[in-house]
Amino acid sequence: MATLNIVLVEPQIPQNTGNIARTCAATGCRLHLVEPMGFRVDDAKLKRAGLDYWHLLDITYYENLDDFFDKNRDGKFFYFSTKATHIHSDISYPDGSYLVFGKETAGLPEELLYINPESCVRIPMIDNSDARSLNLSNSVAVGVYEVLRQWNYPELKTAGKLTRFDWNTEV
Repeated sequence: MATLNIVLVEPQIPQNTGNIARTCAATGCRLHLVEPMGFRVDDAKLKRAGLDYWHLLDITYYENLDDFFDKNRDGKFFYFSTKATHIHSDISYPDGSYLVFGKETAGLPEELLYINPESCVRIPMIDNSDARSLNLSNSVAVGVYEVLRQWNYPELKTAGKLTRFDWNTEV
């Protein structure tokens, strides 16, 4: 299976990280958490949001952003930001891509965005100063599913079954 990496830089809200962990578990994505975080990993809100999916995660922790980049030197990084000029769905994502998201309160460091302009992508939104950004867990889900759509949903189940009916039987 192709590898997709989700990177959360200094996440602040445990429920968002729990939701993202669940998305990663359900899609086979690897999760990378860059400290400092606004919660402890054993936080009850984090566990509750991720439900019983924690055993399905491939998760790595890093002391800080320098530690992350030192340990992932060969990665192809895509920085999600409201400040980016490229639309996320216009990019072709290779196997092993890293989708990098900043903390809820401030996003990614502008210095990082400035030195990587071609790798910065945004999810389109209305032009309104009151609607600053999407929720972090929603943004991650949008990014993950765009990449998986481009890859034709490798090894993901693409059809379901009804519990009380059969799709092939007339009503």
